[in-house]
Amino acid sequence: MVAVTPATTHQPTTGPAEPKGSTSLPLHAAGPDVRGSSVVPAATTPAIEIVLPVLNEERVIERSVRRLHEFLRQEFPVPARITIVDNASTDLTPYIAARIATELEEVGYLRLERKGRGLALREAWSVTDAPVACYMDIDLSTDLKALFPLVAPLLSGHSDMAIGTRLARSANVSRGTKREFISRSYNRILKTMLRARFTDAQCGFKAIRTDVIGPLLPEVRDDGWFFDTELLMLAQRRGLRIHEVPVDWIDDPDSRVDILSTAWIDLKGVARLLASSRIARFAIIGVFSTIAYALLYLLLRTGIEPGAANAIALAVTAVANTAANRSWTFDLKGRERLVRQYLGGAAVYVLTLGLTSGALAILAGTAPIHSRFVEVGVLVLASIAATVTRYLALKNFVFAIRLPEWIRPQTRSMK
Repeated sequence: MVAVTPATTHQPTTGPAEPKGSTSLPLHAAGPDVRGSSVVPAATTPAIEIVLPVLNEERVIERSVRRLHEFLRQEFPVPARITIVDNASTDLTPYIAARIATELEEVGYLRLERKGRGLALREAWSVTDAPVACYMDIDLSTDLKALFPLVAPLLSGHSDMAIGTRLARSANVSRGTKREFISRSYNRILKTMLRARFTDAQCGFKAIRTDVIGPLLPEVRDDGWFFDTELLMLAQRRGLRIHEVPVDWIDDPDSRVDILSTAWIDLKGVARLLASSRIARFAIIGVFSTIAYALLYLLLRTGIEPGAANAIALAVTAVANTAANRSWTFDLKGRERLVRQYLGGAAVYVLTLGLTSGALAILAGTAPIHSRFVEVGVLVLASIAATVTRYLALKNFVFAIRLPEWIRPQTRSMK
């Protein structure tokens, strides 16, 4: 049994009055404070830490925690710890959770005064001392037999992150048509818009190695339902190895999650990630560069020939474009490799100059008499045609960098 030594004894400020006849339980106990949170720590350092985020789950919390605890003791082959993270519950959840943490070995309790599943995972995962951290939904909809296949590749070092998937052919899933449709549609949006290479972002059954999650957590902005997706996309962009495990999953018919509201929040998160992606930043810079290029060309054409005006306008905007993409799109600072990168930008400029000059030559051959605005239109179209080549050149040649050791995978293939 975990010994709990009260540091201070109080009832949660947002919680209910304690029912008559119950025993007063401290929500603060000896142990590390996490941003003012209340902690009841489990006893020892395990190989796996399982986080259970809860919000007003008085009806299921005891049954689920005891069932998971019994499974870990009887059937799970490696030491594991359960940490209940309470997101400002206002029912009896905090009292039940604190009591369970004092009664069961390897069960801890963390009280937060703000809501958010992502917040719960962030707080618990940021202080865990276990090599692998995972989480699952409190209703235990996922078959617990999938837990070891989930964490085994992380313990062996084969993978960096693992997720359960309900959308694999070998998964056995029981849920309503509406939930199935929304889940499949959402994951299709991720594949189409964000080029996600994982199949099920929302399954509440995930694990990650704690030696790689430290640098990722500060970059995840969402503290709610979109936390999972944002973390997965960040892991994918960093080249981490993501392992997927088909799961047997039974929908909780009494779930109080508002799936339409959650879907809307997730879609807003997708839009934010899309707007902040490297391609989006490159496109924004490209739009402004093209406008500046067209205006400068028109200004120069009042006194010089089309070829010279094109070369000068393109050179000026190419320098500004390279600087903006270096700093904003590819997030490179300082003077390291600066000369090499600008020389690479010059090579890209020569390529674009060749395309635009060729377009001007074709225009002169087919329509000897034309307005300057027709010239600008042709040049802009030629510049747009060179955009894909320019992006690939900047990404793979000009601004190619060597990844830090902690995010450099042995292989970039993902299942």
